[in-house]
Amino acid sequence: MLGIKEIEAIIPHRHPFLLIDCVEELEPGVRAVGYKCVTFHEDFFRGHFPQEPVMPGVLIIEALAQVGAVSILSVEENKGKVAYFGGINSAKFRRKVVPGDRLRLECEIIKQKGPVGIGRATATVDGKVAVTAELTFMIG
Repeated sequence: MLGIKEIEAIIPHRHPFLLIDCVEELEPGVRAVGYKCVTFHEDFFRGHFPQEPVMPGVLIIEALAQVGAVSILSVEENKGKVAYFGGINSAKFRRKVVPGDRLRLECEIIKQKGPVGIGRATATVDGKVAVTAELTFMIG
């Protein structure tokens, strides 16, 4: 299991934009599974939405990308580099993510050619799919 310090050693994100709390499974360059414990105290809930707090879908996509980046940047030749977004395809938002949810974030690297690759990403809460997407990344 990777905690915050180990994650910060792999990806450049920091609070308040580090959106994963731990990585439970890691196969460098293949896949990673991490978690985000969503609390009422997240900054974005003040405005999204005050009467009905919902985690913005774009931040769930970002959390999925961060988990994918942990996997791809754990490969020896990618250590110290940054993974950038190249595209987001087929994103589907299937349920709300709200305070108290434990968001499971999984990203499997399904294709890579040189510095460009694609990850299949799924976010779930209690086994129910919240978001699916195909994420394109570029290693810089």
